[in-house]
Amino acid sequence: MFYFVIDILGVIAFAISGVLVAMDKKLDLFGVFIIAFVTGVGGGTLRDLLIGNTPVLWMQQPFYIYTVIVTVIFAIVFRDKLKYLRTSLFLFDTIGIGLYTMVGIEKGLNIGLLPIMCISLGTITACFGGVIRDILCNEIPVIFSRKEIYATACIAGGVSYFLIRKLPLDNAYAYVAAILIIIGIRILAVKFKIALPNIYGSESNK
Repeated sequence: MFYFVIDILGVIAFAISGVLVAMDKKLDLFGVFIIAFVTGVGGGTLRDLLIGNTPVLWMQQPFYIYTVIVTVIFAIVFRDKLKYLRTSLFLFDTIGIGLYTMVGIEKGLNIGLLPIMCISLGTITACFGGVIRDILCNEIPVIFSRKEIYATACIAGGVSYFLIRKLPLDNAYAYVAAILIIIGIRILAVKFKIALPNIYGSESNK
């Protein structure tokens, strides 16, 4: 039940980020729903295909589709409350990658994958819904932007999860701690403008 709740919270967070991007692009209602849907379940869909879990989860459990529908309605109704779109988008996107990284890692552990593979699966789960969202909205995906720490935060959180698991603590504490680490790294990286090294030299800034 704990992991199911985390999964649903991830869908909600990413769906809201999709709604915000779609509204920023002034898409119609159908466009808003499609962007919210692919953002909410896109990473999980790719994850399930990679591990051979078919039909993919949202086809097995319609609750995920209903969750996206309710989330879209909620976000549209309260769009005036989500006044600062960029701040809201960043917040929900950050929460989403934290939650979804751990969902992907848990899926990997359940089928006996090695930690490095679990972390990769978690990163894919967390990032690729946003990649699809940005591509459909004609934006450069955040994961490919050298200006932001994104996938790196997922990887760091995944590594921390496996390290914390070695401590004499309940696994749920390690799970929550890793989520908070991912969210914390992303927020601090943006706040203090921390980015990965630029491999192209000073000419790329001209």
